[in-house]
Amino acid sequence: MLVLPAALLLSGCVATPQGGITNSSSPSELVPDAASGAPTTSAPLETAQTSNKAPVYWIGRSNDNAFLYREFRDVPDQDNPVTRALRVMMSQKPLDPDFFTPWQNPKKLSTSISGKNVITVDVSADAFNSNVDAAMAERAIQQLIYTATAAAASAGLIDSGQQVQVVVLVDGHTDYVAFNHVRLGAPTSRSAGMVAPVWIIDPQEGTSVADGSVKISGRSTVQGGKLRWEILKVDGDNAKSAYLNGNATASADSAQSGLFTLSVNLGPGRYEVRVSQVDPADSSREVFTDTRGFTVK
Repeated sequence: MLVLPAALLLSGCVATPQGGITNSSSPSELVPDAASGAPTTSAPLETAQTSNKAPVYWIGRSNDNAFLYREFRDVPDQDNPVTRALRVMMSQKPLDPDFFTPWQNPKKLSTSISGKNVITVDVSADAFNSNVDAAMAERAIQQLIYTATAAAASAGLIDSGQQVQVVVLVDGHTDYVAFNHVRLGAPTSRSAGMVAPVWIIDPQEGTSVADGSVKISGRSTVQGGKLRWEILKVDGDNAKSAYLNGNATASADSAQSGLFTLSVNLGPGRYEVRVSQVDPADSSREVFTDTRGFTVK
């Protein structure tokens, strides 16, 4: 069983059903509006790629809220791309220790895609053997929706120019109440506001890059929004010291969808990069920070 933060209590079986059940297609959880720097859109659907890495979404906390963050993971060749990505999401740990997942490794998991851009996921009930509150349950279902649609789009299995929906069956049946809070079975799309306000796409946590000019890229949900970044150097005792810092602006081009890039010259060593949105109401305040640790050879 995976180890989750203390805020997520685990149990060996599904807890007694509670009130406040919502439908997967209409999450009740809302996040602050863009005036406070929070996201107002979902992440754009991934594009087809030739890499064997699978896009997998995890849950992470930021500014007293919880959002979805993506990693690209190596996957085995067996199963189809959607099943592979969901299996990683349900059975492995994130690379980044700041992320977590409430899912459990299921005995049965299969997926299929119809010609109408509908992904069907059939999973056994043991995948839901975590005791979480309603807000985390809704995020977990969106974690599955984002991962399934990302994997299908990356593999070129769906028409990314049209709406993509996911139907989740449990042991072949509809109307299962996931984590005792969210009723499944209805076609469900990515929910706006669930994706992280800022995430660093590259480098990924724990990766190594060549010395010299190191490119750092990521995405902000505030198009044209101001960002502040910092590079920390990490010594042998894991102590961190300020090394470089600067400002950046997320792309205002709708085709680039809030992307940002920066290049820094780094010598061999261990580093951590931090990127934050600048609060539009207070330029001295940083909100929604994402971090990545990496090594320069």
